[in-house]
Amino acid sequence: MNAFTALFLAALAVSVGVRLWLARRHVGHILAHRAAVPGAFASSISLEAHQKAADYSCARARFGMVHSVVDAVVLLVLTFGGLLQLLDGVAVSWLPGPLLQGTALIALFALVTSLVDLPFSYYRTFGIEARFGFNKMTRAMWLADLLKHGAVAAALGLPLVLAVLWLMRATGAWWWLYVWLVWVAFSVFVMAVYPALIAPLFNKFSPMQDASLKERIERLLAKCGFRSSGLFVMDGSRRSTHGNAYFTGFGKTKRIVFFDTLLQRLNEDEIEAVLAHELGHFKLRHVIRRMGWTFLVSLGFLALLGWLKDEPWFYHGLGVSYPASDAMGLILFLLVVPVFTFLLHPLVAMYSRKHEFEADAYAAQYSSARELVNALVKLYKDNASTLTPDPVHSAFYDSHPPARIRIERLQTYAS
Repeated sequence: MNAFTALFLAALAVSVGVRLWLARRHVGHILAHRAAVPGAFASSISLEAHQKAADYSCARARFGMVHSVVDAVVLLVLTFGGLLQLLDGVAVSWLPGPLLQGTALIALFALVTSLVDLPFSYYRTFGIEARFGFNKMTRAMWLADLLKHGAVAAALGLPLVLAVLWLMRATGAWWWLYVWLVWVAFSVFVMAVYPALIAPLFNKFSPMQDASLKERIERLLAKCGFRSSGLFVMDGSRRSTHGNAYFTGFGKTKRIVFFDTLLQRLNEDEIEAVLAHELGHFKLRHVIRRMGWTFLVSLGFLALLGWLKDEPWFYHGLGVSYPASDAMGLILFLLVVPVFTFLLHPLVAMYSRKHEFEADAYAAQYSSARELVNALVKLYKDNASTLTPDPVHSAFYDSHPPARIRIERLQTYAS
């Protein structure tokens, strides 16, 4: 065992161990507070709804524990178990030339990992979501979505993989910079075409018909100085009872999308407040900032890969023979990075929660903080979001502030 092997196995053990520890803490904390609704919500959420949220959150956490262990086992099988080497041999025997062979290796890797995740996806939908009354999908619809996701991934991903592998071979020591530029362009392209070309493959988007609500939203957009290419209602109820609203697109393709389930549950004042919160993310440049950080971090990681892919110890340390193909180096890097960066999750979560607080403050300025509180309480109830998350688990993972803290902050704006 070389030094990198020992380091990798230690990092993997720590990441899995911390995941399991956090999940157990989360379940224990929720169950300890399951018997009573927190005082701040006692008048608006019933004990039955509170206990449903507790049970739903615990089921998801336990499911995540199993998923974490299986993911770690699959990672070990891919590397030290020789599965990647086997897939590489298959790709080499099937196709001529390093570009096609490398593309085939990455496609086979994606296929294997997708097949491993298949039973988890099925149980998540028809086990947990169905048990708690959220799932509306039929098995035929789930399978159709699966096939469509695969087709879209192949149509977009395979040309990108081929381009990346060609750049790695053809552009010398600075290949990683050219790959980064292609990645940035590809990401912006996907964001631009997603609303019109990709999203309609999975859901129906209809122009908003409610004249009163539409007029009210348009006044809010004008007040906030936001331009959109349209207001749309998505048939989210075909798949789930969960509700949401979001912005999609880039530049002139920006759309505002409301789940039909959200419109059914909230009144006009509450819908306006939720939309004002989402507008806050755009007007405060949260989306652009996150994109910028993502692109900057990806540049750093590609530069790191530019060094690692020619280091024999990197491959030997993961149980793979060297010399190896560029595709093998890319796959190994994608497998290893999450193991070593796992402990950075709290920083990412903290940054996201900061943006949520800022967007809430923006919503309180341009709409009603009281109505946003009312909307959030309804969404917590309808989506079975736990009101009593474990503080350590929440600080590590949660992109949104805990319900109590968020509501208390909003109430200071409403007073």
